[in-house]
Amino acid sequence: MADWQPYREPLRVTLTRTFSIAVLAATVAAPWLGGFRRWPVLVVLMLWPSFGGHWVDLFFLNWLRPRLPVARSIQRVARIALWFAAGIVLAFGARMTGNLLLARPPMAWLPWAIAGTAFVAIELVAHAALHVRGRASFYNGLG
Repeated sequence: MADWQPYREPLRVTLTRTFSIAVLAATVAAPWLGGFRRWPVLVVLMLWPSFGGHWVDLFFLNWLRPRLPVARSIQRVARIALWFAAGIVLAFGARMTGNLLLARPPMAWLPWAIAGTAFVAIELVAHAALHVRGRASFYNGLG
């Protein structure tokens, strides 16, 4: 077993990063999802994958990874499976939040398989950005 160090980050840093991601994603998505009048609600909905995704990664790094075999292949498969399952749960949370906050919610929401796959893709892109910057990521096995 490897001696994994717990990941810690100040809450202020987490909130700044995840809120910024949600604001940017809502700004990009607003023209296609009802216009800028829905922007505030879209920011809240985008917090599900950005802020929720942070806690999913913390769960993996601090709880699940230390309990798995050290083999990188097992670590990678477990992380992708966790991301897929979490994507489904986070999409469900976003859907329920959207149903509460929108007077006329969209008729179609992402099917569960697409939601899980989309979250895996989001995480892979986010970790690619970390890797390019020389930080611990999924790709180098350090984060």
